[in-house]
Amino acid sequence: MSVLLASESSRGGNFASFDVELWQWGAFVALIVVLLVADLVLVHREAHVITFKEAAIESAVWISIGVAFTGVVYAWHGGQPAGEYISAFLLEKSLSIDNVFVWAVIFSYFAVPAAYQFRTLFWGIFGALVLRAIFIFAGIALIERFEAVLVVFGLVLLYSAWKIAFHDDEEVHPDKNPVLRVVRRFIPSTTEYDGQKLFTIENGKRLATPLFAVLIIVETTDVVFAVDSVPAVLAVSHEQFIVFSSNAFAILGLRSLYFLLGGMQDKFRYLNLGLGAILAFVGGKMLVSYFGHLHPPTWVSLVVIVSVLVVTITASLLADRRDDARAVG
Repeated sequence: MSVLLASESSRGGNFASFDVELWQWGAFVALIVVLLVADLVLVHREAHVITFKEAAIESAVWISIGVAFTGVVYAWHGGQPAGEYISAFLLEKSLSIDNVFVWAVIFSYFAVPAAYQFRTLFWGIFGALVLRAIFIFAGIALIERFEAVLVVFGLVLLYSAWKIAFHDDEEVHPDKNPVLRVVRRFIPSTTEYDGQKLFTIENGKRLATPLFAVLIIVETTDVVFAVDSVPAVLAVSHEQFIVFSSNAFAILGLRSLYFLLGGMQDKFRYLNLGLGAILAFVGGKMLVSYFGHLHPPTWVSLVVIVSVLVVTITASLLADRRDDARAVG
């Protein structure tokens, strides 16, 4: 069956929709695997502390790859799918910043040596891709079968917007994670690190190292964040390939973004307000789409996302600079 740009989506022809053959899905997944393995084997083969300069360069490369894929989508299926892809990519990337700050708390709590953090995040990213794929295909299937689920997603996003904007200063307590408690109860573990290994041998017994516990926490926190981010992206596009590819490219660069921003949470004081505003916008967009049969053009979503990010990040940096100037004075 040839790949055709079909009519638009189920509700009013507002979303891009096209067929993706099995070999094309396979080629895309193979690309993601190659990028992951190349990053692990060629760039980070030896455990080492990631410097700020190294993280900045790698972040720029990963973001460039994600943005450049917009051109692939445009050449493949035209302007609307490309617009949905870049909007979804920027939305997912911005919402993932909170992930980065939570990782910093987790690594600090478990006192994970800086040299071993990248390998842990590699497996965390790998698991996140699988979990996001499940969330995405399940979410789209629900929308196609029960369109009223848009109301549920919209309300979830509005609640998440309020929580992120005004209640995101709550402390993260990794020790209270219920999944971690189950793991510690049923999987023999040690409190000693053995390089970047997830399991080690002590006295002839195979034991999980603390890095395995960290990996479990990272994966479970991603599930929590996916509850917000996946419905948010589904407000931008209902095409499975667009939603998954934008998520994949946004997630791939999170490791380097962590090493770039992990210790800079205080410098982005207004970011939570910005993320809350973005979630409120996409949540409201879902509700308006269902009840009002209105769907703003894709470029409106793109403008709102970029504008909110630019304003909140700029305001945060200016406020930080002003505080530094007052401290010196």
